[in-house]
Amino acid sequence: MATSMMTDSQLRLVFEAGVNAEGKVIYKNKNFNNIKTSATTDQLFSVAQSLVGLQQYTLSAIERNDSNLLGL
Repeated sequence: MATSMMTDSQLRLVFEAGVNAEGKVIYKNKNFNNIKTSATTDQLFSVAQSLVGLQQYTLSAIERNDSNLLGL
C-alpha cells in the first residue's frame, strides 16, 4: 500500500488587477512559500485575511498548494 507524506506547503493569494482590452479580468498572484505543513485551514485563512488588508488589489481567491512525497 502506498503512503503519502506532505513535504511542502504554499499559500497563494489571487488578486484581480484590472481588465484587459478584450474585457477579460487580469489576475496577479502573491505566493508565500515555506508554510508550516501542520498549519490548519483556519490558521491560513486568518493569515490571508490579514495580508489582504496590505494589498492594493481586490482579492479573488485564497489557495493552498501542498507537495507530497509518495512511497511504498
